Amino acid sequence: MHQAPSTAVITGIGACLPPHVVDNDTVVARGALRTDDTWIRDRTGITRRRHADPGTSTGDLAVGAGRAALASAGDHRPEMLLLATSTPDHPCPATAPAVAHRMGLGTIPAFDISAVCSGFLYALATATALVRSATCSAVLVIAADTYTSIVNPADRETAPIFGDGAGAVLLAPGTRDEPGAVTAVDLGADGSGSDLITVPYGGSRHPHHMPLPQPDAHYFHMQGRTVYAHAVRRMTQSAGSVLRQADWAAETVRAFVGHQANQRILDSVGDRLGIAPAHRFGNIGELGNTAAASIPLVLADPAVHQAVAPGERSLLTAFGGGLTWASVALKWPAAVPWSEEPPAGLDTTPLCTPDLSRSHPWTASTTTS
Repeated sequence: MHQAPSTAVITGIGACLPPHVVDNDTVVARGALRTDDTWIRDRTGITRRRHADPGTSTGDLAVGAGRAALASAGDHRPEMLLLATSTPDHPCPATAPAVAHRMGLGTIPAFDISAVCSGFLYALATATALVRSATCSAVLVIAADTYTSIVNPADRETAPIFGDGAGAVLLAPGTRDEPGAVTAVDLGADGSGSDLITVPYGGSRHPHHMPLPQPDAHYFHMQGRTVYAHAVRRMTQSAGSVLRQADWAAETVRAFVGHQANQRILDSVGDRLGIAPAHRFGNIGELGNTAAASIPLVLADPAVHQAVAPGERSLLTAFGGGLTWASVALKWPAAVPWSEEPPAGLDTTPLCTPDLSRSHPWTASTTTS
């Protein structure tokens, strides 16, 4: 009789970033913002970010990251694809089936998960449950967002924060003591704060045929100060809960990766948990807030892999609109990250096998153009 695995293990890691690098001065000039480079750096820790070119969609980035993750994994082929995003290619249908089709994955089940910036960890938890139950032998989890498509370039509170990108991992059956093993999960949500992070216009509450409730209602809105307080509290509580589940002391964590929303939030959570600064990792300075993609893009960062040994105790935590939050205790993966640039144009031709020819091991130069 087949025995279900004790957990799911990350066997492949991929990334896809738009090549267009945008510094703070450019963001300020583009939106005629009443701010400057120093203010943005001091308030957020962000120096630059990637913007998708016109015509490049969330699905394009997802295809690139998914291909890279499969190239990293080598001989595993997914039986399901989960796409975490809050900027889908279309309101209907979901973007995931088209991504699977473009990757040449046939008719495997594929669906979107919308938990905003907590989306990757929600998808990771879902995929882990599917693998542990032996429902799927391998699940491809992709997180991709193009927030520049919904952010108002003239909004000083949001325009400097967001960048575009995608990250992906492949999960396969394994044991809790091997590198890449998902050890514990904590998820939560509080809909009473659903108005704190929102795009007010365009859904069934305010359909497109109705007048705009306010001139900029079709853009992303965030109540920054209130969100800051919620994020620090919820991420700290959730991370503490998952550490207790794993029976790990905070001082034994060797890699703390929080959602890359704001450097001050990350510092506050790390301080409250008692995790030393030397064990906190991120790339917010180079990539900004890439929403659901932020945590897998840190997992894919070659500089982080040089600093953390496979199998070391790692803590992932995120907070997003909904409100949603999530944390995962993880043994640091041994998989070598691969990367790929977004596909050129919309190619919907299915392939007999995934086209991995454009994927390559991710080097440090990938994020320093």
